[in-house]
Amino acid sequence: MTLWQGRFSTGPSDELMAFTESLSIDRQLWKQDIQGSLAHVAGLEVAGILSESDVAVLISALHQVESEMTRGDFIPEGDEDIHSAVERRVTEIAGDIGAKLHTGRSRNDQIATDMRLFVKSALVGVSNDTLALAEVLGDLAEAAGDAYLPGYTHTQRAQPVLVAHHMLAHGWALLRDLDRMADAYRRTDVSPLGAGALGGSTLPLQPDFVAAQLGFGSRFQNSLDAVSDRDFVAETLFVLATIGIHLSRIGEEIVIWSTEEFGFVRLDDAYSTGSSMLPHKKNPDIAELARGKTGRLVGNLTAFLVTLKGLPLSYNRDLQEDKEPLFDSIKTITLALKAISGMLSSASFDFARMRQAADSEALVAIDLAEFLVLKGVPFRRAHGIVGGIVRDSIERRVPVAELVAAHPQLGPEAADIVAPGGAIRRRMTPGGSGKEAVSEQMRDFKERVGLERKRINDLL
Repeated sequence: MTLWQGRFSTGPSDELMAFTESLSIDRQLWKQDIQGSLAHVAGLEVAGILSESDVAVLISALHQVESEMTRGDFIPEGDEDIHSAVERRVTEIAGDIGAKLHTGRSRNDQIATDMRLFVKSALVGVSNDTLALAEVLGDLAEAAGDAYLPGYTHTQRAQPVLVAHHMLAHGWALLRDLDRMADAYRRTDVSPLGAGALGGSTLPLQPDFVAAQLGFGSRFQNSLDAVSDRDFVAETLFVLATIGIHLSRIGEEIVIWSTEEFGFVRLDDAYSTGSSMLPHKKNPDIAELARGKTGRLVGNLTAFLVTLKGLPLSYNRDLQEDKEPLFDSIKTITLALKAISGMLSSASFDFARMRQAADSEALVAIDLAEFLVLKGVPFRRAHGIVGGIVRDSIERRVPVAELVAAHPQLGPEAADIVAPGGAIRRRMTPGGSGKEAVSEQMRDFKERVGLERKRINDLL
């Protein structure tokens, strides 16, 4: 069924339908399409455009279609899109009254409404899963206690940091993602219904009423913009891609940490795979795919931005291409968040191995330099003194602690810094990896998680 055959003397060609149909992609919007249609019909009654009896018939037919699709009794086939399919079935049930369903509405404002309803729901779902992973990271941070590991720059050991500090670093990144999703939700929360094809309608429609019925925060301000705007899709794809990048970073670390060479983490059997040939293998496939699938998320964003870049106002069929990348990115990130949450929450971390790696004497070099700074030595000179000690230690194979203890500007007091855990104990910068700072950070993190949980629950 098409919704535009009256203008044409012949039906569409098979080639046209094969190339332009979107039912195979947009059928998953059926709930939003029926939800939008119910509100639209209620608005037509409030506006006095449809009688109470006609509205009752249409609402009954829409609920019947909803029940049939929920049970799988009605499976749209041969229709141009999900909107055509729902309207066809409503007309089959309601007869001539069904032909009144589309009064005062265009597919342009209809699909924009469906997409905004879908994106709002999806953002809440992804926010929930993102927060769940942030909570896992918070739990791991708390469980780590005073354990520490090497922090890295350029993938080279740099300074000892608390494991809790490291876990919370990933947690804060996810909380920023939640903030971005909240912003995207706010800009998505605008009803386009009533904009018509592009210029509104001569009928006394009630877009404010319909917006309230659908739970939107407001209605559109400009009908041209309402039907052509897909910023909210692009913004959502950007947020999902950013989450994917953060998950990829976690995945990369787990891949490295789970190697025999590092040995920082052991993955649970339920969240690992084996080799089809090598019996001894235990592979971190979830972590690897967290890296790999990020390319899809970035690709979906890039592809859609290219689609948007040359479109004049208002609606163009190019906008049909908003659904496939969006649906794919939402599915991909949802599966990834759940899998990584399970992988991390079931993993075993070898804190002793981490401490051993972090107790390398060279990792306290900056702490020794800062010790000299507190004694009045200019930092650049202090940097050179400690760098010379490290070089001397490597070349002469003499422990750093021994050289520090014998140095006239350092001595036994500075040698205590080289002792295991010495650098961690001396850290005092707010937001840094010292024990007091991390304890304060943990409190702030839990408070923020609680606020995010409340915000998401308020939207459910």
